[in-house]
Amino acid sequence: MPTPMARLMRLPKRRSNGNGGANLGFERTLWAAADKLRGSMDAAEYKHVVLGLVFLKYISDAFQEHHATLVKSYPDEAEDKDSYSAEGVFWVPKEARWPHLQANAKQPTIGKLVDDAMDAIERENSTLKGVLPKDYARASLDKQRLGELIDLIGTIGLGDKENRSKDLLGRVYEYFLGQFASAEGKKGGEFYTPRCVVRLLVEMIEPFKGRVYDPCCGSSGMFVQSEEFIKEHGGKLGDLSIYGQESNPTTWKLAKMNLAIRGIEANLGPHHADTFRNDLHKDLKADFILANPPFNISDWGGEGLRDDVRWKYGVPPVRNANYAWIEHMIHHLAPSGVAGFVMANGSMSSNSSGEGEIRKAIIEADLVDCMVALPGQLFYGSMIPVCLWFLSRDKENGRFRDRRKQILFIDARKMGTLIDRRHRELSDEEIAKIAKTYHAWRGEKDMGDYVDVAGFCKSATLKDVESHGFVLTPGRYVGAEETEDDGEPFHEKMVKLTRALGEQIAESEALSRGIRDNLTMLGFDF
Repeated sequence: MPTPMARLMRLPKRRSNGNGGANLGFERTLWAAADKLRGSMDAAEYKHVVLGLVFLKYISDAFQEHHATLVKSYPDEAEDKDSYSAEGVFWVPKEARWPHLQANAKQPTIGKLVDDAMDAIERENSTLKGVLPKDYARASLDKQRLGELIDLIGTIGLGDKENRSKDLLGRVYEYFLGQFASAEGKKGGEFYTPRCVVRLLVEMIEPFKGRVYDPCCGSSGMFVQSEEFIKEHGGKLGDLSIYGQESNPTTWKLAKMNLAIRGIEANLGPHHADTFRNDLHKDLKADFILANPPFNISDWGGEGLRDDVRWKYGVPPVRNANYAWIEHMIHHLAPSGVAGFVMANGSMSSNSSGEGEIRKAIIEADLVDCMVALPGQLFYGSMIPVCLWFLSRDKENGRFRDRRKQILFIDARKMGTLIDRRHRELSDEEIAKIAKTYHAWRGEKDMGDYVDVAGFCKSATLKDVESHGFVLTPGRYVGAEETEDDGEPFHEKMVKLTRALGEQIAESEALSRGIRDNLTMLGFDF
């Protein structure tokens, strides 16, 4: 297995384009063409139309490629379903194969043909049952535009090995996910975490071997990036076991399709389900946890879960699920496990409804490994400032003995480049810098000696953190200039600012009285 330094040096270079840095000229052109066909349909509805067809094209192409091989070498097995499942290829019935659909793309019945194709594929492949979209025949979907979209997606060729090795259609699928997230704004962020953020999480915790878990997996971007990390750094794909859960039924379907396109096996449960009320992986202890939970959710069912076994460090507030997510992930972390997840900045300093006491208990248990403050505008449709938490049980078992009772703080708020007026992206070099700093701090081999860098990183003791009231805002420790997001509670800041404003108003009134008095003494009537 490569050393950590070698892994970071081999971090693949990508040219920035707003979707994680990859040079996606083809995907961008395809998106522009597809978007022109949207008409009056909104992005949320059109998303399932397009991504369903992209998925159908992928599995049909994979089937056709294997079919051609069998026809040439074993013609008697070309229509044998078992010959495909043995190779990890979905069986595609004749009525669902892309050439058949594209040949009928101009027919007014094309919507029903696509629905029938989706039904046939689900019927023949149990792992896809209830996953594929089947509403193409509806009257509101313009059949001419649907036919044009089928012709357009038909230009993506996966029949040759070169395109399959490039994961061309998988890249198209991911690019479209990102574009739909952008088009949908806040809602889109529920199913898609920006690629650069996922890559940073993955590079930090390095999921090489073991169980990977995401309790709110969205469209499965964390899992896709974990598999890509292994391939890029010389590991074995079979060394990871993937577990996830998603509460939104349509997003759960997107996740299943996203994984199927990559041939990634994962246990996302038999159906969508709420992680708090119906934990589908109750007995799981994960070696790696990657997540981007929904922020500040108030209706998470906390009132009915006050005595839940997961709340080891304190009962989370009923009206905010942030600490419920954190404690849920701690509960599912293996004895030597590492977790990396996204949280709203408020989680680092809030003392509302017992959150401060829970944070204190987690810190005193020496579970917090690293805190990273991220720049704004990384996420689609959300202006809420966010941070990354990294929790580790490694310090408990002595693997990183030198870092016991310490926390690494990294302030990356000045990083990132605007890729358009609304969105910012971390570069490969910035991701590597943050990850290298973390691995050096942990004392990993070949990473060099860690040193504090004013304004960027600081290794603080738990005594230091205690002196700051157990606030985990990196800006308080690294010496960065104070900003609006400095970890000070909103109420305290408003009291201070209001008092200062009152003093300035009083001073202004005193000056005004003095001026009036002087003018009166000079004989001017004011």
